[in-house]
Amino acid sequence: MATRTGRSQRRTEALSRERIVEAAVELLDAVGEDGLTFRTLTERLATGPGAIYWHVANKGELLGAATDAVVAAALAVEPAGSPDAPQDGIRAVALGLFDAIEEHPWLATQLATQISHSPWGPVAPRLFETIGRQVRALGVPEAGWFTATSALMHYILGAAGQNAANTMSARTLGPDTDRAQFLDAVSTAWEQLDPDDYPFTRAVADQVRGHDDREQFLAGIDLVLAGVTALHLTNG
Repeated sequence: MATRTGRSQRRTEALSRERIVEAAVELLDAVGEDGLTFRTLTERLATGPGAIYWHVANKGELLGAATDAVVAAALAVEPAGSPDAPQDGIRAVALGLFDAIEEHPWLATQLATQISHSPWGPVAPRLFETIGRQVRALGVPEAGWFTATSALMHYILGAAGQNAANTMSARTLGPDTDRAQFLDAVSTAWEQLDPDDYPFTRAVADQVRGHDDREQFLAGIDLVLAGVTALHLTNG
């Protein structure tokens, strides 16, 4: 009995919270939130449920931990430009999250859930702190920190989440779906709209063809930063 107990304790010690979260992320990527159960997790980790419950109380906590782990890795991306330029820091954070949401189809929904249902949890403060430090470094007056940081965070998560949703929708059309052909079909459909009802949409229809999602996303970041600069720095 003592030998069995010792082995059980060693297995529990070897099975860290970090390994459990890592396995949860792998399952979420493979089978989605519905496929993540403690049963499938125990099978992947080759352990018993008790060892997992020792580290994680329930599925909600597990989802929160998985989301936080992916976000933390995404926010660790180094700026491509000067490390002392807050604009480059914001772009690095934005692209890190954009790519993470693209890579992990479940992440956008979980981010929305964590931020709205658990704003006191680790995810929302981590995002707000990382973006907010760069906003402060821009020279934005303290009275504008919350609004500027919120605007950037909402744009980043909203645009990245929509891009991920578009990617998922495209996948449902089949493995042979060509992005260029799909965008061309959208452009063609817009060009055929009634010119009296949709003059603007017809005018930009050709710009849909061949556009780069990441470049468009970064252009949006630059627009927000230009607005922050014009509003808070020029008039500050």
